[in-house]
Amino acid sequence: MKEQGRRKHIPQRTCVVCKVTSAKRTLTRIVRTADAGVQLDPTGKRNGRGAYLCSQVSCWQRAIQSDVLDRALRTTLTAEDKQRLNEALHMITETRA
Repeated sequence: MKEQGRRKHIPQRTCVVCKVTSAKRTLTRIVRTADAGVQLDPTGKRNGRGAYLCSQVSCWQRAIQSDVLDRALRTTLTAEDKQRLNEALHMITETRA
């Protein structure tokens, strides 16, 4: 008889805007750090309070324009933070085109 191997656990995370649950690696982590403010976390391992966004442009736009990320990260986004997120949004839209 063959032993059946265990399936590897895939961590699930939820987009803070549209509430879609997906694999952690398919979402983008935004992290609030004590020293550098709000940053993108491509590795998903930086210290700090994190929130996840899916790859939909509408979710990114709503996260930047509304207070969704403010509440999720328990902070107030500065103009610099919003600029960083806008740049990330432009990179996402360019890779799709």
